[in-house]
Amino acid sequence: MIATTERKGISLQARDVSRQKLVSVDDVPTDATVGELVEGLLSSRMNLPRSDVEGRPLNYHARLEREGRHLHAAERVGDALQDEDEIVLQPNIQAG
Repeated sequence: MIATTERKGISLQARDVSRQKLVSVDDVPTDATVGELVEGLLSSRMNLPRSDVEGRPLNYHARLEREGRHLHAAERVGDALQDEDEIVLQPNIQAG
């Protein structure tokens, strides 16, 4: 019998909209939400600004490059993403 190692999640790449920061992430849990993924990337991996130049808080969303669409924060990683996908984190810009 051949032994297999089952992975716990998917691997993907995340970058910021300016293309200056790129991180690879392994074993993203498929039952996590996209919102949890984005928050985890912001907090620990990408060091993106949490507020704009005027001090207003920035909220980020993810765009899935493969489909060219914005992902909803409530979507499950396992439903929306595939192994080796690339997402782009973009701040929500509030028009004033």
